[in-house]
Amino acid sequence: MAQESEMQTYYSARAAEYDRVYAKPERQADLRSIEQWLTPRFFRRRVLEVACGTGYWTQFIAPAATSVVALDSSPETVHIARGRLPKQVTFLIDDAYTLSCVDGRFDAAFAGFWFSHIPLGHRRSFLEKLGSVLEPSATVVLLDNRFVQGSSTPISRTDADGNAFQIRDLDDGSRYEVLKNFPSEPELLAFIEGLGRTPRITNWQHFWALEYVTNPCS
Repeated sequence: MAQESEMQTYYSARAAEYDRVYAKPERQADLRSIEQWLTPRFFRRRVLEVACGTGYWTQFIAPAATSVVALDSSPETVHIARGRLPKQVTFLIDDAYTLSCVDGRFDAAFAGFWFSHIPLGHRRSFLEKLGSVLEPSATVVLLDNRFVQGSSTPISRTDADGNAFQIRDLDDGSRYEVLKNFPSEPELLAFIEGLGRTPRITNWQHFWALEYVTNPCS
């Protein structure tokens, strides 16, 4: 998938400066709230984290979880994550769409700031693939950005399929066009229809989270 390859190139190049996004002053209250909100959801769970990046959110999940398998397609971001996280976290270099290196099944999953980078036409297939490595009645948490004027990077264009894009500049002067979608609540609920139950959306000023439980055994 061309867009996935471009995204990997961008995040590999951005790895050393990625965590600056968590230093924006206007987002600090939200981040502290989410850090407290997130941890209990993975208490004593076997967690699969997709697109772990530099491990910023993994550091809040791992202390509560029984085990964590965290994967990302960028070796550069995983290298940073390894340096900040406890040894009970297992890291994988893997494709979020195929999960080809994932072994076993999990009773919880987390994807932080990844869902917004999935092309609209691939969101359902991503969630279906994720569900295939989860146990019945597993907890799924998706966390991502809301678009906030003046804080979010402006949308540069929208393609024929409705996907939105942003222009991102890095310290080395390189410039990337990055797919970044901002789903509405009805869209989020529609994407998981038939895949899970008891959906719940939580909104902060700058972020949203969707929780749901995978279907029980039939």
